[in-house]
Amino acid sequence: MRVIFSRKGFDSAAGGGASPIVDGRPVSLPIPAGGPSRTTYGALGLGEHVRRASRGRLGAGDRCHHDPMFLPGGTCLFGQCGAAQTHLANRGVGPGDVFLFFGLFRDERTGEPHHRIFGYLAVEEVVALADCAPERRDALLRHDHPHAIGMSATNDTVYCGPGQVAGRAGDALRLTVPEGPPSLWQRPGWLRRGGLSYHDRADCWLRAGRLKSVARGQEFVADIGRRKAPREWLARVLDEIRAT
Repeated sequence: MRVIFSRKGFDSAAGGGASPIVDGRPVSLPIPAGGPSRTTYGALGLGEHVRRASRGRLGAGDRCHHDPMFLPGGTCLFGQCGAAQTHLANRGVGPGDVFLFFGLFRDERTGEPHHRIFGYLAVEEVVALADCAPERRDALLRHDHPHAIGMSATNDTVYCGPGQVAGRAGDALRLTVPEGPPSLWQRPGWLRRGGLSYHDRADCWLRAGRLKSVARGQEFVADIGRRKAPREWLARVLDEIRAT
């Protein structure tokens, strides 16, 4: 089994700011559309939030890359392509694995930016868009999924399965250490050097159970196998996301 820490949403490079926490709930702002899109921030009810986060550079009429896409009924669709998808494929990511989506958020009380987990996807199906059945791609198109609208690479892939956005921004889903820079994480005890892709350098693994997360990269894969401790940690994280 694999747990994938998947970086998504606004940050200083993509969008220009942090996503907000609104009335105690994390609201991840999709990045601006860099390719085909039929969805605007206004259509998602995010127009004012994106205007504030981007300092007026974006607004309700701008198109966004609506991905991951959380559907009514508890289904999540998440697309990936290019080098990031190659990384997932090379690591064997597929059915039975879990994406934990995290991003940069701004604390609504202190204004502090930090990384936190805001949703998950438990993979049941992997759809390779280049060779899937036309009716399967049509089904994704009906949801206006950006990777189905126009392929960006020959390996465009959509991961499908149960998924949900967190209903509250509790400390249990915060990755950044208290008062620390966003990239300095308090890692779970089971996660150690050699166990997370893109984090092989010794200087990423600090004392006191801290991890200096890398600045670049979208998909960080941890192969937890059948180990008990990471599975119990994952169960607690999913319970927290599902709590309302």
